[in-house]
Amino acid sequence: MKGTILKSTGSWYSVLGKDGRLYASRVRGKLRLEEIKETNPVAVGDYVEIEPEGTEAIITDLLPRDNYIVRQSVKKTGHSHVIAANVDQAMLLVTLSRPRTSVGFIDRFTVAAEAFRIPQVLVFNKQDTWTDDEQEDVNKLMAMYIQTGAACVATSALRDDQMELKKLIAGKKTLVAGLSGAGKSTLLNKLSDTIRQRTSDISDMTSKGIHTTTFAEMFRLDDSTFIIDTPGIKELGLVDMKPEEVSDYFAEMRELRNGCKYGSKCLHISEPQCAVKSAVENGQISGSRYNSYLRIVSGEDNRK
Repeated sequence: MKGTILKSTGSWYSVLGKDGRLYASRVRGKLRLEEIKETNPVAVGDYVEIEPEGTEAIITDLLPRDNYIVRQSVKKTGHSHVIAANVDQAMLLVTLSRPRTSVGFIDRFTVAAEAFRIPQVLVFNKQDTWTDDEQEDVNKLMAMYIQTGAACVATSALRDDQMELKKLIAGKKTLVAGLSGAGKSTLLNKLSDTIRQRTSDISDMTSKGIHTTTFAEMFRLDDSTFIIDTPGIKELGLVDMKPEEVSDYFAEMRELRNGCKYGSKCLHISEPQCAVKSAVENGQISGSRYNSYLRIVSGEDNRK
């Protein structure tokens, strides 16, 4: 029987079977013998084949993925950790403060999603706390990211209706991510009565959030709408990405690179007759996006 991984807690998985039932499942041993450079070869959102045994099941096969999004493993060098698989869009909660989500972090997230052609949604949260100047800052950020193809929404997770977001997620599998304290769990609780994620306050000492989500989990809102909650991301690593590929994942650069003298070999740094650098100079590409690109290409740490 075909099934979908809803939750992973390490050795046990919650699988939604094609029959609509939930099965507590384990992986058949031979699946773990494959040479996969991932710390979790079976991830939330994966399609699997299972052999039911009452209310439990054995996962016998991992089916091909449509896409997936990863971060660098913090435990095993050279390995990646699959955050989720088979997603229709990736949503990032962005906050101006407590905690601050940097433009560099937003760009790392959008690039990681764009690498697998996963559409992005940026939700600028805590609108109820913004000053007039902060509202203006958000307006500028939203205008910049809309130009890259991302959908942008400003909201407060404390609102009850969330109609705009509900329309965006309807009929899709949406991965939701954000720094700890960005209000992710609060927002998810507002999106559906079936979600009851634990929330926590911001630490006064660090102005950072306290992790309230331990494992990734997918919630079924209806037969066609799913939300994937992820642990607060501290490090979003771009795995196995060559420098010459990075501009392919900046949508506004991808459209221009064929105009460079050296074409696909151009790194848009010091090469002559570079269409991307010209676009930065004339304001067609924002300076902050270009700086994020340079940091990613150079391998400079840009995760804060």
